[in-house]
Amino acid sequence: MFLVILFLLTVTINAQYPTVKSKIENLPTFDNKVLHYGYFVGFNDFGFKFEYTDGYYANEKNPDIELEKSLGFNVGLIGDLRINKFFNLRIEPGLYANQKKLIYPDQLNFKNDQEKVREVKSTYIHIPLLIKFSSIRINNFKPYLVAGFSTSFNLSSNQKSNDDNQNNVFRVKSKTFNYETGFGIDFYLPYFKFSPSIRGIFSINNELIQDNDIKSPWTSNINRLFSRAVVINFTFE
Repeated sequence: MFLVILFLLTVTINAQYPTVKSKIENLPTFDNKVLHYGYFVGFNDFGFKFEYTDGYYANEKNPDIELEKSLGFNVGLIGDLRINKFFNLRIEPGLYANQKKLIYPDQLNFKNDQEKVREVKSTYIHIPLLIKFSSIRINNFKPYLVAGFSTSFNLSSNQKSNDDNQNNVFRVKSKTFNYETGFGIDFYLPYFKFSPSIRGIFSINNELIQDNDIKSPWTSNINRLFSRAVVINFTFE
């Protein structure tokens, strides 16, 4: 669907403005490079998708866990391999940091308000392998789509900790696999290419580590846990 929309957008622009006055092209041979590098900085909004255990239905009696998110940051490097005029293979290893709070419902009868809140800090080494599909260049800009798979290593996962939520330690797995997709625009400036983009990241393996107590109020009602994120990156190539 994204590919169709991008093609239609390109065709529409060319059809409606066939005689648009050409501007002086910046970096006219940039896209002919077989291999080039860059870096990115940006922001992220990481959250969780909860899948509850059988027999637990979110309603007034058993409400969802509330998720309070904070804006995180990203920084990393880019390696880009040209396949042809429209496709590039990219690797974008980076550091993604964020934190969020899980606020459990009052119905679980915790002893105090501190017990119903768990803070989850995450520091990911994120390594995506992506295919970038670009439209035809129009003067000094070019829209594109990007999609692929990635691996994340959470340095703050607490996976090896013997403590659990009884000791205020919320544990998740240290390694996740994800798929991601997004879009952006390349802007060709006089000395470099600047590209703002937005992307969704979706983990595909269960990240939750259950507490030692099988009746734990923090994890017993959760069957599986998945990361979900919206990422905005600003790349310089």
